[in-house]
Amino acid sequence: MSLPRHRPRSRFLPPPEDEPYNIIPMHNLRIDHPGLRYPQVHVVLPSLRAVSDIRKPPFSPWVPSMDLLDWLGLFFGFQHDNVKNQREHLVLHLANAHMRLSLPPADNNGTFQVIVVREFRCKLLENYSNWCSYLGKASNVDSFDSDTRRELLYVGLYLLIWGESANLRFMPECICYIFHHMAMELNKILKDYIDEDTGRPWLSSLSGENAFLNRVVKPIYDTIKAEVAKSKNGTAPHDMWRNYDDFNEYFWSKSCFHTLNWPLDFYSKFTSERKTGFVERRTFWNVYRSFDRLWVMLFLFLHIMVILALEEKKFPWLTLDNKDVTFRVLSLFITWSGMRLFHALLEPAMEFSPWTGTFVICYTRIWVQRYHDKHWSNEANQRVTFFLRLAFLYGLPNMVELVLFFLPCIWLNAKVFNLLSWWFHGNCYIGQGLREGVVDRIKYVLFWVVVLGTKFTFSYFIQIKPMISTTKQLLDSTIADCEADWQAIFSVSNKFIIGLLWVPVVLIYLADTQIWYSIYSPFVGAAMGLLQLLGEIRNIEQLRWREKLCEAIHQLKVRFGLQLPLKMVELESNQVKANKFALIWNEIVTTFREEDIISDQEVELLQLPLNSWEIRVIRWPCFLLGNELLRALDLATDLYDAPDNQLWYKICKNEYRRSAVIETYDCVKYLMLHKLIKSNTEEHSILKALFREIDHSIETEKLTKTFRMIALLQIHSKLIKLVELLLEPNTSVNEIANAMQSLYAIVVPYLFKAKTIDQLSEYGLAPKSQFAMARWLFKNAVESLDPSNKDFYMQVKRLHTILTTRDSMHIIPVNNEARRRLAFFSNSLFMKMPQAPQVKKMIAFSVLTPFNDEDVLYSKETLKTKNEDGISILYYLQTIYDDEWKNFIERMRREGMVTVDEIWTTKLRDLRLWASYRGQTFARTETDITITKEEEGIALMKYTYVVSCQKYWEHKAIGDPRAEEIIDLLKHNEALRMAYVDQVSTGREKEYYSVLIKYEQQLQREVEIYRIKLPGPMNIGEGKPENQNHGIVFTRGDAVQTIDMNQDHYFEEALKIRNLLEEFKHHHGIHRPTILGVREHIFSGSVSSVAWFMSAQETSFVTLFQRLFANPLKIRMHYGHPDVFDRLWFMTRGGLSKASKVINISEDILAGFNCTLRGGSVTHHEYTQVGKGQDLGLNQISTFEAKIACGSGEQFLSRDVYRLGQRLDFFRMLSFFHTTIGYFFNATVIVLSVYGFLWGQLYLALSGVENSILGYDNNSKKALSAVINQDLIIQFGLFTTLPAILESYVENGFLEAILEFLVMQLQLSTVFYTFSMGTRAHFFGRTILHGGAKYRQTGQNYRLYARSHFIKAIEFGFILMVYATYTPSAKVTFFYIDMSVTCWLLVLSWIFAPFLFNPSGFDWLKTVDDFDNFMNWIWHRGGIFAEATESWESWWYKEQHHLVTTSLWGKLLEIILNLRFFFFQYGIVYHLGISGQSGSVFVYLWSWIFIFASFGIYLTMSYVRDNYGAKKYIYVRLAKFLLMILGILLVIALRQFTAFKYVDVFTSLLALVPTGWGLISIAQVFQPLLRHTRLWDSVVSLARYYEIMFGVIVMGPVAVLSWMPGFQSMQTRILFNDAFSKGLQMFKIITHKVHQ
Repeated sequence: MSLPRHRPRSRFLPPPEDEPYNIIPMHNLRIDHPGLRYPQVHVVLPSLRAVSDIRKPPFSPWVPSMDLLDWLGLFFGFQHDNVKNQREHLVLHLANAHMRLSLPPADNNGTFQVIVVREFRCKLLENYSNWCSYLGKASNVDSFDSDTRRELLYVGLYLLIWGESANLRFMPECICYIFHHMAMELNKILKDYIDEDTGRPWLSSLSGENAFLNRVVKPIYDTIKAEVAKSKNGTAPHDMWRNYDDFNEYFWSKSCFHTLNWPLDFYSKFTSERKTGFVERRTFWNVYRSFDRLWVMLFLFLHIMVILALEEKKFPWLTLDNKDVTFRVLSLFITWSGMRLFHALLEPAMEFSPWTGTFVICYTRIWVQRYHDKHWSNEANQRVTFFLRLAFLYGLPNMVELVLFFLPCIWLNAKVFNLLSWWFHGNCYIGQGLREGVVDRIKYVLFWVVVLGTKFTFSYFIQIKPMISTTKQLLDSTIADCEADWQAIFSVSNKFIIGLLWVPVVLIYLADTQIWYSIYSPFVGAAMGLLQLLGEIRNIEQLRWREKLCEAIHQLKVRFGLQLPLKMVELESNQVKANKFALIWNEIVTTFREEDIISDQEVELLQLPLNSWEIRVIRWPCFLLGNELLRALDLATDLYDAPDNQLWYKICKNEYRRSAVIETYDCVKYLMLHKLIKSNTEEHSILKALFREIDHSIETEKLTKTFRMIALLQIHSKLIKLVELLLEPNTSVNEIANAMQSLYAIVVPYLFKAKTIDQLSEYGLAPKSQFAMARWLFKNAVESLDPSNKDFYMQVKRLHTILTTRDSMHIIPVNNEARRRLAFFSNSLFMKMPQAPQVKKMIAFSVLTPFNDEDVLYSKETLKTKNEDGISILYYLQTIYDDEWKNFIERMRREGMVTVDEIWTTKLRDLRLWASYRGQTFARTETDITITKEEEGIALMKYTYVVSCQKYWEHKAIGDPRAEEIIDLLKHNEALRMAYVDQVSTGREKEYYSVLIKYEQQLQREVEIYRIKLPGPMNIGEGKPENQNHGIVFTRGDAVQTIDMNQDHYFEEALKIRNLLEEFKHHHGIHRPTILGVREHIFSGSVSSVAWFMSAQETSFVTLFQRLFANPLKIRMHYGHPDVFDRLWFMTRGGLSKASKVINISEDILAGFNCTLRGGSVTHHEYTQVGKGQDLGLNQISTFEAKIACGSGEQFLSRDVYRLGQRLDFFRMLSFFHTTIGYFFNATVIVLSVYGFLWGQLYLALSGVENSILGYDNNSKKALSAVINQDLIIQFGLFTTLPAILESYVENGFLEAILEFLVMQLQLSTVFYTFSMGTRAHFFGRTILHGGAKYRQTGQNYRLYARSHFIKAIEFGFILMVYATYTPSAKVTFFYIDMSVTCWLLVLSWIFAPFLFNPSGFDWLKTVDDFDNFMNWIWHRGGIFAEATESWESWWYKEQHHLVTTSLWGKLLEIILNLRFFFFQYGIVYHLGISGQSGSVFVYLWSWIFIFASFGIYLTMSYVRDNYGAKKYIYVRLAKFLLMILGILLVIALRQFTAFKYVDVFTSLLALVPTGWGLISIAQVFQPLLRHTRLWDSVVSLARYYEIMFGVIVMGPVAVLSWMPGFQSMQTRILFNDAFSKGLQMFKIITHKVHQ
């Protein structure tokens, strides 16, 4: 169905009664609409229509139905649909705010409450007020205590500006500037100012149709769009063009009032100037520029530790007795001031600092005087005193800052505090006053004191001190003392060797703070989880064992605000309240059934039945009562002579057992007296007397004295037979009478202890005559049963379950997901959370989902289509979710399906929904949250779901089924709205409109609600934030929750949304939250081991670490959905994310940065959760990791990270660094430390220095082993495994956590995490150096991982083999293993992980096929239009494209890094036999001559082949023959006249192959210069041969393992172990043994 394009109605005509509306039909208040039943709505509208006494727009006709927003729209040229949208926005907000007040909806005069409007205005214009204060400008918002109309005009004006600003909404201070001038014009209009130029009443400068869009928004938008075009789609350097932040920060200066003016002057600097504020430059030095305090601390401590360690005392404090050492420590001020000077040089404003020179001079004078006097004389001490005075002055600002850190700001005058803040941080609009409460500060300071204390202790004793003896030995010797194996080209002293030894140690020293943080943080996070009562109920069994559901139901009432807390006895006495509990619980169970995660039988066992049949206790679910009645019978028979109170005490020790006994008795009693036996019969009187006697015995505690407890077992068996008869269809009355007679025959003679038949007759417990006893007593007394009475049979069935169940039902429900969700929901009720208000008083909120090209619903064709392995999506889902598929079929049969084939016809939509709910589709994201509405009218006012489909217009235009599928979802969900961008062609140009639609049930089609014209294409920045920004204008309420396409909002968790929203009213520390962080559950971790590893990593991050970030570190940001935002706060401060091209590629976290810098607060709450799906395959996971790493690399350059690094206090800065970019930076440093270690050891081995000087130095070996062992800790997944295990311990228990850890290790999680570390390090480093890093999502393993993993692994392996060949340490087996095992683990992980963790990675046929495809790919020449997947050449050019667009410094650094490959040749040629052990430099020069000669021969042969290969191939053969003869003669000559050995051929390859790769790598940097020369073809050809060699090195071992029998089965078992444990047929799926 196509959507008819909406034609905007003229605003001068009254709206028709059938005009489409969004939530409330404000154009027609006479409609019987649920939202119009609330008086608060009717109170707002008259206030808006109070326009009778203000001047009307002169050039537009005025219609009586118009209101204040129409008045603003006419005066300032706003669009009509923008006015409609913001009118509803304003009315709903004010009505909802009024509902939350305890005041009546109207005062005596019927006017709207002023307090509501004033609070809204204050919050909405808070940022504007701060902006005016910052710039020293008077606010144009005039405050009048009782002028509600003026308040509404200001609020309405801001909302109309914001609603039509489009992309300008990312620039909040730009909007402030616009509002400032328009509010000024509004004031003049309201005050009837006379224009001095015209002598007429003042008019706005923007009046006219669409004037605001055309004269304000569009010019600014066009300027931004022109700047974005300069970015060349993000490939241009950031300093060459301005982004959203640059334009916004233009309005942080008073100069904007003088240059841009009003009306806007677009010939000003605003459109012409380049970046003048913060400039993003792509360099590694950003880490020092932003976090200089961290590096100053590390280097100062390193400085001190080296000085203390040089004395080689057992403990460092023992060295301070030496006065010389004490004064050497003072040199740290030189280091400190030098680093501060370097930081100043990195800043845009280069300030000169004389401190460094002053400290150097004064420090030198101290030691000159000391050595002149040969002791510490008075003159020397005076110079020391002067130095200390200088040091005090230098450190005074830092000491003052430290005092202020612990001194609450309330003790200081505000002006004094602002002055001190300006002194430390400079003058910037954002980033002021980023302080936390004293208690919070103490907590995170203590955390970091422990972490840093451990780090520096370890570094001193394990890293620094063991290196000192070797360093001293090298300093005391000369290079001549070393028996070098070569002639050094350059003059290399022992200091160079010292540097090689210290490089890996220093690198690890700089990075291992991350390691210690990763050790301590999981323990603190786990402790915080335990304090929050996480894991109190770990599984369903504990609901029974610990009787937690009793308390949970009690908590349910308290949390959801049903009534005040009650005791359990009070609860049982008020069955109305108990029924409320049952309604909530049963709704959850019903939802589970609709989701097909439980069966019909499990529904009966899980439900809490509503009270009936006069049962006195809460009727717990049957799965909790299983076997409890039989246990009570056993107790009764064992204690048959015990007093009643003793027996009852034993029974009541278990609440469920007590309830089972009472419910069974009450149920049987009601069944006999009210359902089975006729009321006017003798039998009814007998039974009534019998139950009266039993009740009397219970009340007088004489039950065991009056009745035989042993007879209860016989009564129990007879009662079961009776109940079974009642459940059988078509049971006759006579059969029931027989069963009753049989039951009564047991009761009369055996149940009573001391009463005879006559006594029983006397008391009415038996017939009066003996004849009656002998006849069939119940023959005519049984009621006829009504087969249609479903309630009766449901009650009897429950009674039968309680009577007959002999197991504890610990496996109910069977589905693991249902068990987990029930357990978490029950556990969350014990956690601290605010009490939920009534729905009427809850905070209104919206849900916003950005939608791009994802699946909406799986189509029939998609479900049926088989992949290359013959597996369809439906079969895969049936296999993975086999129990849920059975439940689905059961539900379909209950709904009328006869044969299974009907799922493809009449039940097709149900099938598509079932499959879609198990994938990462929009249907899954959207369905569950929309089910939470309680009553239509109030629900629509409190909750709206907006999906922003930026490509809906394209889908509709090309007939994409996703367009119709979205409309189908709109049809079935009342609260769902869809926003999209429509394109309308008007000649040569296109117009763009922001459109909101909904499904109109009465018209049975979708209808347009609003159509707002845009200044141009929406997407000029990053796509997702632009999409969010487009949709947020149609959201409503005080809060907005962002839900992504891979998420699932569970129904039972949505019940707690009211509790969660109440958190906005509570202080967390000294701040109220502006973002409520919500816990996520990763639901995609059970498919394979890789998915499990990723799930464990993500789970620990979204639970344990988020918990730690929020408290105690107070540094939680917004890391993605499903956090809840304070909507009004964020809509006035730049929106929910940032959208500048490339620099804001990680848009979500930058919203958290912006929130913190602007004084917001982010909390984390774990009593509710949202499901989240993650990528399942290694290739997809690597793509995700690469994206995150690239995003972190761009954050590394951003102004947000710089300002947070500079403006947070020192300890929060540490937390911020190590929880964001520091994680990736330190991973990169760790990989660099491996480089430094291996290349340093290779140099020492090849030079002979290792053998001559370090051969017997155990201390240096100890330090180097410490370095490598720290790498080992990281590779074993410390960053991820330890947090995952501790989180599992908190939520699942200790034994479960240990088992999980062991299974993860057996499934090679170490390999996965090591591989992931390589992914992060590669893409993070490449993004920082060059930018533009991209990750290909599909393709062969080699193509995906060649540059990020394979080449690096081959390089490491090559170094290790050469090192093993030439190092004497290889003879000391243990030391060599200790030194190299982690490096070999890294090599093997980076090569084999892509095959190990991919299905069929070691299948022999596929391996052969992959190699054939690889060779075809290599030799495919391609062309201009060839894809990277088709041609190696196209792929090769794309892989090096970043070297073409990088900066000059990036190219220079790339060349310097590639020079390392020449070192192989330099070191190995001196070990050739042909060198004759010569150390002459000519040996090295001759090797280069050989390289150039070989390259010349290659060029000659290429020339011969190209020119004569086609026509005169004989010449090619002749050239090859001559080359062969020349080679033989050369070998003979070398063998005869030199010391040449045949092994030199292979040794030469070790030297020359890396040199060739180095030359190719450097040639790639010079591609723009070489591309059009003949030399470039040779470079490409040589690179192709190298690629073949690398491919063979990678695929060769894989082929060998694939050929080995059983290896593929082992690999499949490792990859899908969890699936095997669940009995799934994954092996059949993988090996094509599928039979459908």
